Amino acid sequence: MRKCIITNERFPKKELIRVVRTPENEVVVDLSGKMNGRGAYLKKDKEVFDLARSKNLLAKQLECEVKETVYDELDSLL
Repeated sequence: MRKCIITNERFPKKELIRVVRTPENEVVVDLSGKMNGRGAYLKKDKEVFDLARSKNLLAKQLECEVKETVYDELDSLL
């Protein structure tokens, strides 16, 4: 079980999308769930993605800048 950083709900790992800050300080969407680095989980929901984008919550959780392309990639996964 993992917790969505936006809703604080717990879900099985496969029902969430993992976003990772790699050791090189790049932020990428991790579809495999096995990349090295600090991860944050998001519920697969457009409203959750929009809230994360508007309040910059991914950047706060991962402690680095998140580029707009990461949010665009999340939107394309729905």
